[in-house]
Amino acid sequence: MRFIVIDGLDASGKDTQARIVQERYQRRGERVIVRSHPAEDNWLGRMAKAALLGRGKINHLKASIFYALDVLRSLGKYYNRKCDTLIMVRYLMGTAYLPSPLDRLAYRFFRILLPSSRFMFFLDVTPEECLRRIGGREIREAFENYEAIVRVRKKALALASDGWHVINADLPVEKVAAAIEKILDSR
Repeated sequence: MRFIVIDGLDASGKDTQARIVQERYQRRGERVIVRSHPAEDNWLGRMAKAALLGRGKINHLKASIFYALDVLRSLGKYYNRKCDTLIMVRYLMGTAYLPSPLDRLAYRFFRILLPSSRFMFFLDVTPEECLRRIGGREIREAFENYEAIVRVRKKALALASDGWHVINADLPVEKVAAAIEKILDSR
């Protein structure tokens, strides 16, 4: 089974790129499963999403806990199951939203515990581009403001130095897809 991780900050194009990768392998006749977190098909994901829409430290903590449990649920249900490719959207970088030093501790813990891949992509988007993309949304999540984006991006990029392919997601969708495809084809 091919295991692909597509992660990044809000509005970096994770779901768009996951769909492009999914279609690529489906055209080849492969069975592909995409799990995007927080998932709406289970109560853990719904609880994580609800907490993300709330304010305050308690909601941030609840969002992180339910998010992690949602990812673990997806792994238990879909990893090494009957598919050729499993694509996980929002996987480990959710730990960057935790306060320091908990972010690094949680990342290291989950990096050891969870399956890894040579196809782990971090879609990096500048705070300005992120806010431009978020601007059209009716509802904003707790971390969708300039200061939080700058802080979380810095932490996420530091974490991504641990074996991730960092892709410039400020580029047009097609160029981001081409960069991902080149890496997928190189292995």
